[in-house]
Amino acid sequence: MVSRSYSNLLELASGESPSFGRMSRRIPRIMTVPGIISDIDDDPSESVCSDRSSSSVQKDRIILVANELPIRAERKSDNSNNGGSSSSSKGWIFSWDENSLLLQMKDGLGDDDIEVIYVGCLKEEIHLNEQDEVSQILLETFKCVPTFLPPDLYSRYYHGFCKQQLWPLFHYMLPLSPDLGGRFNRSLWQAYVSVNKIFADRIMEVINPEDDFVWVHDYHLMVLPTFLRKRFNRVKLGFFLHSPFPSSEIYKTLPIREELLRAFLNSDLIGFHTFDYARHFLSCCSRMLGLAYESKRGYICLEYYGRTVSIKILPVGIHMGQLQSVLSLPETEAKVAELLKQYCDQGRTMLLGVDDMDIFKGISLKLLAMEQLLLQHPECQGKVVLVQIANPARGRGKDVKEVQEETYSTVKRINETFGKPGYDPVVLIDEPLKFYERIAYYVVAECCLVTAVRDGMNLIPYEYIISRQGNERLDKVLGLEPSTPKKSMLVVSEFIGCSPSLSGAIRVNPWNIDAVADAMDCALAMAEAEKQLRHEKHYRYVCTHHVGYWAHSFLQDLERTCREHVRRRCWGIGFGLSFRVVALDPNFRKLSMEHIVSAYKRTTTRAILLDYDGTLMPQGSIDKSPSPKAIDILNSLCRDKNNMVFIVSAKSRKTLTEWFSPCDKMGIAAEHGYFLRLKGDMKWETCVPAVDCTWKQIAEPVMKQYMETTDGSYIEDKETALVWCYEDADPDFGSCQAKELLDHLESVLANEPVTVKSGQNVVEVKPQGVSKGLVAKRLLSTMQERGMLPDFVLCIGDDRSDEDMFEVISSSIAGPSIDPRAEVFACTVGKKPSKAKYYLDDTADILRLMQGLASVCDQMLSVLA
Repeated sequence: MVSRSYSNLLELASGESPSFGRMSRRIPRIMTVPGIISDIDDDPSESVCSDRSSSSVQKDRIILVANELPIRAERKSDNSNNGGSSSSSKGWIFSWDENSLLLQMKDGLGDDDIEVIYVGCLKEEIHLNEQDEVSQILLETFKCVPTFLPPDLYSRYYHGFCKQQLWPLFHYMLPLSPDLGGRFNRSLWQAYVSVNKIFADRIMEVINPEDDFVWVHDYHLMVLPTFLRKRFNRVKLGFFLHSPFPSSEIYKTLPIREELLRAFLNSDLIGFHTFDYARHFLSCCSRMLGLAYESKRGYICLEYYGRTVSIKILPVGIHMGQLQSVLSLPETEAKVAELLKQYCDQGRTMLLGVDDMDIFKGISLKLLAMEQLLLQHPECQGKVVLVQIANPARGRGKDVKEVQEETYSTVKRINETFGKPGYDPVVLIDEPLKFYERIAYYVVAECCLVTAVRDGMNLIPYEYIISRQGNERLDKVLGLEPSTPKKSMLVVSEFIGCSPSLSGAIRVNPWNIDAVADAMDCALAMAEAEKQLRHEKHYRYVCTHHVGYWAHSFLQDLERTCREHVRRRCWGIGFGLSFRVVALDPNFRKLSMEHIVSAYKRTTTRAILLDYDGTLMPQGSIDKSPSPKAIDILNSLCRDKNNMVFIVSAKSRKTLTEWFSPCDKMGIAAEHGYFLRLKGDMKWETCVPAVDCTWKQIAEPVMKQYMETTDGSYIEDKETALVWCYEDADPDFGSCQAKELLDHLESVLANEPVTVKSGQNVVEVKPQGVSKGLVAKRLLSTMQERGMLPDFVLCIGDDRSDEDMFEVISSSIAGPSIDPRAEVFACTVGKKPSKAKYYLDDTADILRLMQGLASVCDQMLSVLA
């Protein structure tokens, strides 16, 4: 419980609690005395980041964080007895919630492998006076850390932002009108951020940041990774989204879209149930943040400010042990016998649906398909029964009432139309069932129908498959021999997360009523042998991909992703929810003006190599020609006869000659160094032997084909190279076309003396052996021939083509072409993995640096004059 609330989101999102040092491995007592949430200092240097202290070797500990704890809480009555696996306070009885995924994960991981701490809310409201005692009991007995929220804050966070705004949007419902999902409400967003910060504060009380793993679950806590990453830059953090992730066209309508994406990316590992969900997320990162993903040895990764964020695609499984133990209960056997008498003994075949009563589960569509089945196949009337178990909706509002009213009216109409004395074609069960009762329905049902219009995962089909496998005691109840092959049939929606993993199911578009009715008929009429084969295939998958396998696999990947933490230097940048951590090699640091100016003054012979696009000129500029300020800077540096200044660009020599005609003392390398000119009054020469460009006759038609089919792309024809540019095309389509074009060109040019490379929004074909590294070698060798061993080398570039220059400069330090005491500065633009040892943030930083050097150069020349 907090004693104040935030009305200003910037104040909230940019706050931080006091720094926490290393904590003891022992879990401390929970601090539950209500107090004020302290503001976070927005200075990124205040965040805990770079300590590498070692910890004692003990078994791993993981903190599982979700909206709800795996705990049942009941108000104690005067005559209640406390027994079993429960614990109690003066007013409450607590016990494990066996249906909670968090608890099932713990069982799946095994007690000996890992220690688990749970952080989340209780389903019941606990009075302020009882919170301290309840926290102590839950921590000591269940290793649970409760997060207490004021009722009004919880309502705005959960029933407001989560259920009325995030949940509909993530299920593809746009708020086109006030009735279709909640429109964005900033006060609800503030409540959401407030709750996420309270969760972060609770985690802070128990975390050992250097050793513990933190695994956050679902869309209720999507900005929590930002708060945790700000407190501890090296926190080992995984996030799993259990809901769908919508396509970029849907997601980008969210006003806080970038804040949520950046919060996701503050995790080390992000998990999704299906590739579709992951693909949509990656597309959003590409379109909104300009981040491209790559596959490294089968792992999908994003590079985010030097940190590797991995993507995990694996659907969750079920708890096999729990399900099999329920199947063995006498109550289950009795219920199965009751249902057999009620349906099978009456010559009726049961179709089963188990869904929450909400707008996305498609209950009404399923009922319409049942109606269509009875119309098209009169022989099914009196013989086929659809039992629809409707669980209470988790949200609340007008949409839930509308679904209930439509469901009741449709059931009533079908039963009045097709019903007979003693026969109702649809049996609606809208009261809560015990788990063993639901399992009994699975055992008896001939086919299970899951026709949700959108669902993150849905484990009902998995439960149905295991239940149909049964056990020996249930076989006796069903009148089956132990050796009888088992069978099951599934009709599942294409739009649910479990559909891709159930290849033997009949997949349907739930909106196509006729197709669903035909699928139901197909499931009933299918040959027994085919049903058995499909069941066997599904059973093998569900048995091996259980919740323990899922949890182990996720944690294994999380551990692998976090191995690089200790080898990286980390610090935080950005304010509020734009906070992110830069993680770089310990030797990689920002190039300071003072450092390089001091080195410039101490030295006498200097080599300066500068890339152009993305270095002296921003990549997104429409007018690419150099500014008068840039020309003045370059001329100032060139006036010192001891300076050798070179522009090294991919542009053509014609373009560079026009742009830099005022810089007659400056060297220019065009087309990645194929053409080179030491000064404006000298002739152009080549760094490699002259090449035959007849290969263009092969490559140009191929590039034109891709240009015509990719809107926004164009071809740049240089003297020795061809470049297909797609910076103005759709990023996803352009990237896809670039990969295809790369493969196509490599194939048709396999016997030509050229290389095909992809760069930043380009695919380029150029002569073999041409690279910017040749320019660096040529410059250093020319200076050596003239007896000018440089004692100051500055090389700046922004993309992978410039890495060749950095490599040559670095490898030449101990060679004869550079003074042994030389000051060498290889500098890249932006914080990213590079062979350079220095970086500057952007082109503005580069120009400031060059302006500083030019001013020093002018001063030194004026003194000599």
